[in-house]
Amino acid sequence: MPERKLDIGWMRIFEAVGRLGSLTAAGAELGLSQPAVSYQIRRIEEHVGTALISRLHRGSRLTEAGETLFRAVHAGVERLDDAVRDIRARAGSPVIRVFTDYGFASFWLMPRVADFRRLHPGIEVHVVASQGLDGAQDGTADAAILFGREADFPPGARLLMPERVVPVCSPGFRTRFGPFANALALAHQPLLHLDTVGRARWLTWTSWLAAQGVAREQQQGDLGLNTYGFVIQAAVAEQGVALGWMGLVDAYLADGTLVAVGPEMRRDDCGYWLIVNRAENPQTKAMSDWLLGQS
Repeated sequence: MPERKLDIGWMRIFEAVGRLGSLTAAGAELGLSQPAVSYQIRRIEEHVGTALISRLHRGSRLTEAGETLFRAVHAGVERLDDAVRDIRARAGSPVIRVFTDYGFASFWLMPRVADFRRLHPGIEVHVVASQGLDGAQDGTADAAILFGREADFPPGARLLMPERVVPVCSPGFRTRFGPFANALALAHQPLLHLDTVGRARWLTWTSWLAAQGVAREQQQGDLGLNTYGFVIQAAVAEQGVALGWMGLVDAYLADGTLVAVGPEMRRDDCGYWLIVNRAENPQTKAMSDWLLGQS
């Protein structure tokens, strides 16, 4: 009997799970729900006859078999994407790939990118979001918008938005538990944390409170989430107090969905930076000029 071939329509889903280490993050990148991603992974595992993903309390990890499959799939997906870019370039349909993190993509870039497309209807824009920096450094993105200090990035990086942070919560949460007279009062509330891997490039609750003279580590009752969108959703749902980055939460503050409950902290040497990888490309220049004008 001939061997049953594996359906390759799942390739991009499995590649995203393996690369991001999270079913939820893979779903967010691909526009799928977490259950849909989990269902597809189970189907692949049933087909190959072994577990490919170890489900952890937070995220997931590839098994040895999963690592073997991921190496082949990742290389295949990259080659397919490269081929599509080459085809589109030869067909005269310019494509710009912009890499950034989930928070900036969701709260700042996506609400504005429609304006760029109206100004430049002949340019196709692909926004690639990730919580890490790896995708910005592999040469596939035409431009990247990354958070950190100037020293973290190559020469020529342009500051789009300095870091300005203010504690925020829902009006209902403030009514039930506030008012919060000072940072010490905030430190006694459930705090919503953006989980990070390695050194945090942005202010955390620990560093924000330390700047106010309050020592506090993450504790029971706090909630850690792996994307900034989830942090803000939890704040809106009255789960606790979040750090609000100005430029990302402005619309929530303007319509009263969230309210500021503490002093603003600003770091001019830190923020979102624009890195242009193909400055000679006229489409990339149009995008970078537009981004700088928007900021």
